[in-house]
Amino acid sequence: MTIDPLEDSPLSEEPLITTKTQSEAIAPSEPSREAGNWFEPIWELITHAGLVEPAMRAGTLVLSLVVVLLVVWVMRSFYLQAVFDNLPDESQGASASFLLTPTPESGTSGLPAITTSGDPLSQGIIRKAGLHTTIPTRPRVDVIHYIVEAGDSVFSIAEKFSLKPETILWSNSNTLQDNPHRLQVGQELNIMPIDGTYHKWSQGENFQKVAEYYGVDPMDILEWSGNEFDIYTAQLGNLNIEPGTMLIVPGGRRQMIDYGPPRIPRDNPAVARTYGPGHCGDVAEGIVGDGLFIWPTAGHWIGGYDYNPSANHPAIDIASDIGDSVYAVDDGVVVYSGWSYSGYGNLMVMDHGNGWQSLYAHLNDYYVGCGESVYQGAVIGTVGVTGNSSGPHLHFEMMYNAAKVNPLNFLP
Repeated sequence: MTIDPLEDSPLSEEPLITTKTQSEAIAPSEPSREAGNWFEPIWELITHAGLVEPAMRAGTLVLSLVVVLLVVWVMRSFYLQAVFDNLPDESQGASASFLLTPTPESGTSGLPAITTSGDPLSQGIIRKAGLHTTIPTRPRVDVIHYIVEAGDSVFSIAEKFSLKPETILWSNSNTLQDNPHRLQVGQELNIMPIDGTYHKWSQGENFQKVAEYYGVDPMDILEWSGNEFDIYTAQLGNLNIEPGTMLIVPGGRRQMIDYGPPRIPRDNPAVARTYGPGHCGDVAEGIVGDGLFIWPTAGHWIGGYDYNPSANHPAIDIASDIGDSVYAVDDGVVVYSGWSYSGYGNLMVMDHGNGWQSLYAHLNDYYVGCGESVYQGAVIGTVGVTGNSSGPHLHFEMMYNAAKVNPLNFLP
């Protein structure tokens, strides 16, 4: 006999198990605790493991995904079908054909004419008209013209058009005569489309010889579209070119015109008589320099053209103010003093008696004359803007044995 330990309990008066009807067992007002027993152990494990927050996030993500899928299903089942049902008959047929046959048949000859209606759904994708058209840039092949402005130089103009300075000189030989100092405001310059030379055809010239003179292949000239030759019918030995025709010579080069005075020897300075009225008579003797030079000005800043023989500027332009003193760079004798041609203005040339000569241009004043012996450091004049000068500076050249050299290589 087994004794129930609960018999003596005050609760033993009530039966341990109560019988309920089927309807009472499923009543919503009293949920069964046994139904939630499967979840409580799992939740306790999640809580003890510290995974409550990740579990909540995962649950939120799953719930959001379910809601999205439900919305998509509702839209597909009800809204799109309603739109399709409201389309005109013709549009329904076209739409049904599109939906049921996504792969178009090859060929277009059997397609019906395109028709549009007021319904945007039947018009497909509409392309908006653009008001602006982008035109691609093409390389220039012909010569254009440019008017010189204040502050321009041969170098700045060449840089503006991505050309070499010598190309500016070679394409404007009549205007500049290969002298960058002849550039003046208001001049009209030819601007080549490419580096090279610009040749004016003369009666009786030989095309092959012209090409050889500029160091290029004849076909380079013939095939340049800016020269307007018919390359399919043109023959090198039988080109009918009108005298005066200007030809672009791509890559062409030639010797520069030497616009400066020749070397002026002490014993015969009159060789410069064609250069200007400042030429001297016979000078035979005088002081000789030692070949060690000083700067001709107090300032040492290059403010204009630098030494650039390829652009026909074998000198340096030293920036100064009008009236600043100009000094003799070494002992020597004056072999030219006065006005000159070719844009130099007031010019002085000294021969140092040891193969060296120095040249000072654009002077405002000059204090020494022909045949005078001058010692290094003596004031021989002042800075000016005479001749072709865009601003006050000293144009300074040095020559050794008739060869013009870079003064910066010999000044301290």
